[in-house]
Amino acid sequence: MNSPLAKTLLTQAWAALESVTDPEIPVVTLREMGILRDVRLAADGHTIEAVITPTYSGCPAMEQIQDDVLAILTAQGMKAKVITQLAPAWTTDWMSEVARQKLRDYGIAPPSACQPHTQVIEFATHPDKMDVVPCPLCGSHDTTQTSHFGSTACKALYKCLHCLEPFDYFKPY
Repeated sequence: MNSPLAKTLLTQAWAALESVTDPEIPVVTLREMGILRDVRLAADGHTIEAVITPTYSGCPAMEQIQDDVLAILTAQGMKAKVITQLAPAWTTDWMSEVARQKLRDYGIAPPSACQPHTQVIEFATHPDKMDVVPCPLCGSHDTTQTSHFGSTACKALYKCLHCLEPFDYFKPY
């Protein structure tokens, strides 16, 4: 399937999918978030398979993501299907630097780098061991976690003690 026609079809599919944003954070694309893992041709040589990985098990946005991916590809006249791939599990390390900056600009603190298999979530009982999360609004490092769960399950709620504004922190995992 390395024909020029197949390569052109895949290039067109990737280009179309560049505009599909995360339904919960509309300033970042699925590709920037690392949710869109692959675009390939099915065995029939005509169907586009878009491979996506959820940010976490039970993510409520997955159905909308599937619908958005199918809609954009079929609008381009492509026969398409979405494949949800659960392994390897999505990690915030898959987020591009562009996504991290867009999150920051949107008022969400981007996640710090993960340390696979060694990361332990520390709650307020050990605040000295928690990561310092800089405020995406003013840049201050004088922040505190007010809730381990923010606007969505993948985010924690923080408050800046300098500008006094609340903000979400995209939890690393």
